Amino acid sequence: MDFGVVLQTNPPAARTIALAKKAEEHGFDYAWTFDSHLLWQEPYVIYSAILAATDRITVGPMVTNPATRDWTVTASVFATLNEMYGNRTVCGIGRGDSAVRVLNGKPTTLKDVREATHVIRELGNCRSVEINGTTLQFPWARTSALEVWIAAYGPLALKTTGEHGDGFILQLADVDIAKWMIGAVRKAATDAGRDPDEITFCVAAPAYVGDGSPESLAHMREQCRWFGGMVGNHVADIVARYGDGSDDGGGAVQIPKALTDYIKGREGYDYNEHGQAGNTHADFVPDEIVDRFCILGTPADHIAKLEELKAIGVDQFAVYLQHDNKEETMRVYGESIIPELRDHVTAKA
Repeated sequence: MDFGVVLQTNPPAARTIALAKKAEEHGFDYAWTFDSHLLWQEPYVIYSAILAATDRITVGPMVTNPATRDWTVTASVFATLNEMYGNRTVCGIGRGDSAVRVLNGKPTTLKDVREATHVIRELGNCRSVEINGTTLQFPWARTSALEVWIAAYGPLALKTTGEHGDGFILQLADVDIAKWMIGAVRKAATDAGRDPDEITFCVAAPAYVGDGSPESLAHMREQCRWFGGMVGNHVADIVARYGDGSDDGGGAVQIPKALTDYIKGREGYDYNEHGQAGNTHADFVPDEIVDRFCILGTPADHIAKLEELKAIGVDQFAVYLQHDNKEETMRVYGESIIPELRDHVTAKA
C-alpha cells in the first residue's frame, strides 16, 4: 500500500512545501493539495517548489475540476512539471465542489469530466487530441507521462470512473462503503472491456493518532468532524438525484444507507470554513460517522483499519492533515504504521 498526505495551500507557501518535504522524509509517496483558487493559494505554482525541494514524492490536486481551468492549460501544467522533474505528478479530477460553488457555480456534468479526462491525459502523455474540430499536441513534450484519477461517489460517477479513470479517489475511509464503491468501479471497468486491476484505488480521509483515552478520542473527533460536513456536500447531491437509496420496490438505486442517513440534519455549508477543524457547520455529523469516515485512535487502531482497506483492494491511503497534529501524525505513520502496511521482503529467504 502507498501513502499520501493531503494539504491545504494556506499561506505561507513555505509551510506547505515544508510539510511535503516532511512527508517524504517519513516515507509518504504522494503530496496532494486542495484546488480552490479563491480559498487558498494557487497549488500548481507550489507543486513546482515541492518537486524542486524533494527527490521522490509525487504531487497532484485532490481534486481539480473541468470548470475553473481550461483543459489544455491544465494538461500543459502537468506536462511541464513532468518534463522538468521527471514524471512525478498525478491529476485528480472531479465534478467540482468548493472551487465552483464559491463562484456561485455548480458541479460540472459527468460528460465534461469524461472529456476533460481524455484531453488532459492525451496531451499529458505527449499524444495528440481532437479539440473543437482540430488536432492539437504539445510540440515541446517528449517524456511526460500522466495518469488521471477520478473522484466519485454517486452511481453514474462510479461508472464513469470505471470506464475512463486511471485511478479512483474515494474521500472517506468507511470500509463497507469503500467495498461497495470499489466493486461498482471494478464492474464498470469490466463491462467496458477494461482490466479493473489496472485502476489504482485511493482512499483519502483524515487520520489522527492518539493515545486511546476517551479524552483523546473526543479531541480527535472534534478535529476531524469537518470531514463529514465536506462529504455531506457530495452526498446531498446524490440524494437529490437518486433519493436516499431506500428500496421502494420500484428499482431505486441502491446507495449505502450509512452514506445517506447522516445528512438528514444538514442545514447548510459555509465555504469560508471549508476543510477547517472546528468549523461551525458540521454539528450535524454524529460521532459514529466521524469514526467510520476517518481513522482515529492508537497506531494499532490505524493499522487494523488500514489492513481492512488493503484487503478490499485499496492501493493508497491519503491522510487529510487538516487538524492540529500534522507533524506528529506523519512521524507516527512513518515510524509505526506505514512499515506495517508495506509488502514485507526478507533479506534472506
